Amino acid sequence: MELKLNRPIAFFDLETTGIKVATDRIVEISIVKILVNGTTEINTQRVNPTIPIPSEVTSIHGITNDDVKDEPTFSEIANSIVQFLSNCDLAGYNSNKFDIPLLVEEFLRAGIDFDLKGRRCIDIQNIFHKMEPRTLIAAYKFYCGKELIDAHSAEADTLATYEILKNQLDKYKDIQYKNKNGNVSSPIVNDIAALHKFSSITKNADLVGHIIFNNKNEEVFNFGKHKQKSVEQIFKKEPSYYDWMMKSEFPLSTKKVITAIKLRGFNKESVNIG
Repeated sequence: MELKLNRPIAFFDLETTGIKVATDRIVEISIVKILVNGTTEINTQRVNPTIPIPSEVTSIHGITNDDVKDEPTFSEIANSIVQFLSNCDLAGYNSNKFDIPLLVEEFLRAGIDFDLKGRRCIDIQNIFHKMEPRTLIAAYKFYCGKELIDAHSAEADTLATYEILKNQLDKYKDIQYKNKNGNVSSPIVNDIAALHKFSSITKNADLVGHIIFNNKNEEVFNFGKHKQKSVEQIFKKEPSYYDWMMKSEFPLSTKKVITAIKLRGFNKESVNIG
């Protein structure tokens, strides 16, 4: 089933130096942009991460330090990527948890505030895990009936992810789904906004899910000793916790969110005092 689009959607995959959003870097990025008329544009680039690629990571994606030593840094290609992704929704495999946060982190290091507001983000892995828990290689075989050649090549993984989503739409078009509360919801529909909602696991305040929204739409911590507690209230009672987070290896995008919350609380106090 082909996607019903009212604007372009960009499927993308990153190969990186590791899995830490705050400290690892991109070594290859591949973007497959699907236009409203169904045609595709592909942009695949290798990137000099400016830090070593560990041998155990090279053994997974096959990209060595020598392969990228003469490639441009992310900062050098950041503007062209922003332009390529202009007015695009985003999609990928495990993208909500890893690829999108790391991509935003790279943009922030390059001095670019890549705005996700208004973009719908579809995580094909989340759809897969809700319906048929597997890995990308297994997902490709399950949905497409083929072996994934060149797995862990950014372009092969990106094209496979796009193909999987189209097959998911065919497979689940008439199947109802039980949500986490046990309620039966409508079948998956060929609508980008609906897929964005369905492929989200939690309502994140930051990209990686360290800060999430509770049922009252308040930002709460999703980790550590203050898990499920109000971020604003903890920063008010324990200012040192904000300082600790800012000095620790949290992603820049997370620090941006908690700083906004901190300032919001400060402004409320100023109004009350006045």
